Amino acid sequence: MNVASPDRRAADVAAAIGEAARARMLYSLSDGLARTSTELAAIAGVTPSTASVHLQRLKEHDLVKVVAQGKHRYYTLGGPHVASALEALSVVAGARGRFVPGTPHYLRAARTCYDHIAGSLGVRLHDRFVASRWLKEDAGGTSYDVTPAGAAAIAALGIDLEAVRARRRRFAFACLDWSERRAHLGGALAAAVLETALRRRWISREPGSRALNVTPSGRRELTRHVGLRFDAD
Repeated sequence: MNVASPDRRAADVAAAIGEAARARMLYSLSDGLARTSTELAAIAGVTPSTASVHLQRLKEHDLVKVVAQGKHRYYTLGGPHVASALEALSVVAGARGRFVPGTPHYLRAARTCYDHIAGSLGVRLHDRFVASRWLKEDAGGTSYDVTPAGAAAIAALGIDLEAVRARRRRFAFACLDWSERRAHLGGALAAAVLETALRRRWISREPGSRALNVTPSGRRELTRHVGLRFDAD
């Protein structure tokens, strides 16, 4: 058997994720922020030395990245593809019988999925982009591209579309949301939407959490630019 075969590699990655302490570490990094091994040890409920062993295992499979800054080493998720895999695993883990959301309301409303918007807000943004025909599926039906109308609308949000296309990652795709069981927008375009919303203070981060809050100006501007309604929120 070829140990480097795709199925063997997939099994190795699954095994790396499939330990409770390592899974807690990975999910804690799904907000896109960096943490030290000491912080991750506390999150995982293990000793610092055990955390180091776990993090090395995750690093070997490119599930985390490490950056040294002075005396400290900071860990981040390996990339948006890792966040998407974790999101999909959460869907599978919760798919028993009829789906009843068990996610806290504040996380269901709006949260980060690595570097893009998830939760109800993320799903609604995805649906508006598609319904407004700003996005169109590619020939394979697995990714999105922007229509001429979409390019104009996205530029009006203050997003440099050419700069987004230059990023070395998938441009746009439907990412299954674990709390809503529907798609939110993933990829470089989705990351640019979150960056713009934070920069313009349409959205704020909840300290120490993946939760996001839509500001009063954000409600106004997202209604004006995207057509979202917040009356019933």
